Amino acid sequence: MSAATAPNQQPATSTETDPEALGWMKGFPPAPDRTITFQNGSFRSFPELRWAWSNVRQLVPTVNVWRGAGPASVLPREDHDIGAVASTTMDGRPMTFAKMLEETYTDGIAVLHRGRLIYERYFGVLKPHKPHIAMSVTKSFTGVLAGILVTEGKIDPQALVPDYVPELKASAFGDARVHEVMDMTTGLEYTEVYTDKNSHVWGLRRANGMAPIPPDYDGPTNIFDFLAAQKKQGEHGKAFAYKTVNTDVLAWICRRASGMTLSDLLSERIWTPMGAEEDAHYHVDRIGTESGGGGLSTSLRDLARFGETMRNRGRFNGRQIVPSQVVEDIARGGDPEKFKPAGYTTLPGASYRNQWWVTHNAHGAYMARGVHGQGIYVDPKAEMVIARYASHPVAGNAANDPVTLPAYMALAKQLMAGG
Repeated sequence: MSAATAPNQQPATSTETDPEALGWMKGFPPAPDRTITFQNGSFRSFPELRWAWSNVRQLVPTVNVWRGAGPASVLPREDHDIGAVASTTMDGRPMTFAKMLEETYTDGIAVLHRGRLIYERYFGVLKPHKPHIAMSVTKSFTGVLAGILVTEGKIDPQALVPDYVPELKASAFGDARVHEVMDMTTGLEYTEVYTDKNSHVWGLRRANGMAPIPPDYDGPTNIFDFLAAQKKQGEHGKAFAYKTVNTDVLAWICRRASGMTLSDLLSERIWTPMGAEEDAHYHVDRIGTESGGGGLSTSLRDLARFGETMRNRGRFNGRQIVPSQVVEDIARGGDPEKFKPAGYTTLPGASYRNQWWVTHNAHGAYMARGVHGQGIYVDPKAEMVIARYASHPVAGNAANDPVTLPAYMALAKQLMAGG
């Protein structure tokens, strides 16, 4: 474990670990002690990851998500300096919006209010035109694509997974229904503990191309083989358990149901009609398959555009992009009782629905979330969307939530009050 993440030791601050100031990957070639590579795993270490999350394309193979040939959709601007908006963290500390950004290693933040871009800031090496990895925010895109295919009659949520992917018949998913995969209520042996190199999530990373293959490794080296090897534990449909393999199964179902790659499906159904400003990209495994559970990289503004599409019940850029019933079903949420056993102390009373986190708070806010602080926060009552990219030293969002979520609610209330 690096000193930056050792227990009882404060990681270096965002200023101290600024990748631009530290000079990562500068020079031709970069100095050996400032070089970050995939093969030695340094891209996942802190503070190196502060550079890596904005430069995935220099580390692993990717496939493009085309924005189309049309103009970028307009994001009207109306600058507000919201940095001084005050909040109180979950552990009782006074906080401001600007200080929250600093404390949570923010790389970029965009705030929309009633469709207007009121606040946009970039830190580290992120730039407005550059893509940043969305991590598990990717899942929420996969969920929406699946929802679109459901409304088109191409996917039946009540069908068994092998109806679309017969290769999974002998796996843990052989008797799982599609809606159980969508809501992550499958019973799986798979574990997702980011700090444990023996956790199954590291096997998934090796399979999907986001971790090197050790010399003595004889496990799956692509996503499909990894999914087919999953074993069942417990019953399906009983409780929510956050496991990325569900989303990769859902992405496989989307490919089979549409006859398209995930990157082409996202381009055709969302990215092009939305009027994205930049192409996006997915990292791919060793046979060119996109990671539907964590592999998407986008520009910050395009992430905000997608959040605004959701806030407007699927309508954006002058057209209905996502059927309204898909968005309304997500916003209503899942079953909080099934969510409760998962033990997310920073999300009391929450639920999980079709790859989105639903707070059931007073504003009906719902979220797309990814490790190291990636997120889309949609607050329908305040007519606010926050898109955020970050490179926090701690993977789990329990490190971000106590600071970010109260700050988001404080800002929402101020905007509603006309501030």
